[in-house]
Amino acid sequence: MLMTKSITTDIDKATHAFMQAIAAFPPEIFNRIPFEGSWTAAQVADHIRKAMVGVPGLLEGPTAVGERPADEKVGPIRDLFMDFTTRFQSPDFILPTNAQLDKEELLSDLEDITAQLMNASELLDLTALCTSSELPGFGQLSREEWIRFSIYHTRRHTHQLNNIYAAIIH
Repeated sequence: MLMTKSITTDIDKATHAFMQAIAAFPPEIFNRIPFEGSWTAAQVADHIRKAMVGVPGLLEGPTAVGERPADEKVGPIRDLFMDFTTRFQSPDFILPTNAQLDKEELLSDLEDITAQLMNASELLDLTALCTSSELPGFGQLSREEWIRFSIYHTRRHTHQLNNIYAAIIH
């Protein structure tokens, strides 16, 4: 299926770029606050881990037949998350910890979650509407839209990691 190949390629590219951005941080600066009001690189990674960890289960959870195109909300989600001039407030349940975090553990967790997401994208009907959760401002999403949300959210925070790296290194 063409969509499956495209979406798995996009998952791979987004998570690979994110993990490369994490890997670029030497351990001694991974947990360093780069500037007032910013998260550390470790906190950005923790935020993405928390945001992504539930998505494979959500995709495998209860669904319904959608009465709209399965990709209807992809464009608005992309436009919102790829607008780097807009700052968002994270929901409490995916706020990162203030504790020191281990880079290798975070990378390992993200690899596991990515493998689960890739597997779900290859095996499940991506047109089905996930009924157990909603994305604030968007309502219920199809499986494809949840995966695309994860991709755009990860890309957004890759951009943030690159900015943090530049602020610390330069």
